[in-house]
Amino acid sequence: MNRLNTTLAALLTTLPLAACATPPAALKPFPQAEAGQVRHVIALPARDNEADQRVELIVGKTLEVDCNTRWLGGELQEKTVQGWGYSYYQLDQLGPAASTLMACPDDSRRQAFVPLRGEPLLLRYNSQLPLVVYTPADVEVRYRIWSAAPDSEAAVPQ
Repeated sequence: MNRLNTTLAALLTTLPLAACATPPAALKPFPQAEAGQVRHVIALPARDNEADQRVELIVGKTLEVDCNTRWLGGELQEKTVQGWGYSYYQLDQLGPAASTLMACPDDSRRQAFVPLRGEPLLLRYNSQLPLVVYTPADVEVRYRIWSAAPDSEAAVPQ
């Protein structure tokens, strides 16, 4: 019985990691990262009603900031894997940081994540394919999952 408990415990601790890992075969169609670039891979777990979900990609960098609002320049481009039709996203270079110019107290300095400027990129939730993003080596890729409310409202005709 003790051996069964040990085996079960080992299986339960590896299942969450295995569910989040992207199998190498799933990445085969996607190109390797170019020199100075990193390939970020997001493997989404299967969910009920995936059509009601969206993934927000947030690309940026952790910087020392103060009380001003900051953002980074750069363009995240959607590209297609030739012959497969799969989308991936690429940021060739990160532009300089820009900010508002308010006077800040001296104690307002801290480390914070600073995203690219512009509207958030909301993508369809698809657990069957990994989300692949290529960025310069010093750039972070984060994501958030958005869910639609179960009820919808009717528009009023006028």
